[in-house]
Amino acid sequence: MKSRDTMIRLKRFQVDERRRQVGQIEAMVAEFMRIAADLDREIEVEEQRAGIGDVNHFAYPTYARAAAQRRDNLLRSAEELKVQLAEAQAAMEDAQADLEKAEALDARDQRTEAGRETTSRRAS
Repeated sequence: MKSRDTMIRLKRFQVDERRRQVGQIEAMVAEFMRIAADLDREIEVEEQRAGIGDVNHFAYPTYARAAAQRRDNLLRSAEELKVQLAEAQAAMEDAQADLEKAEALDARDQRTEAGRETTSRRAS
């Protein structure tokens, strides 16, 4: 029974670790999206200030061009993180299923043991 308790603790730790990873990735995606939205606003303000919205115009603001590149990089990174998030969520679900199986086995064993004790008491 001790080894089963250890296994259940390990499975719980794994579930908690996966849940933490999912939370971290979700926070990173949200932060990247927030920064990208901020950059969009900055680009718009810079274009309005310069009076030039055409990115191909020779006098297009350098800051707006750089901010757009950074925004695009952040959005690309956010998309890559979303793939990692899906993988992390699947791993968390697998770990949760493993934990539930281990807990079910433990509960079954405890019921079986309790049944044996009841049977041995009746026989006495």
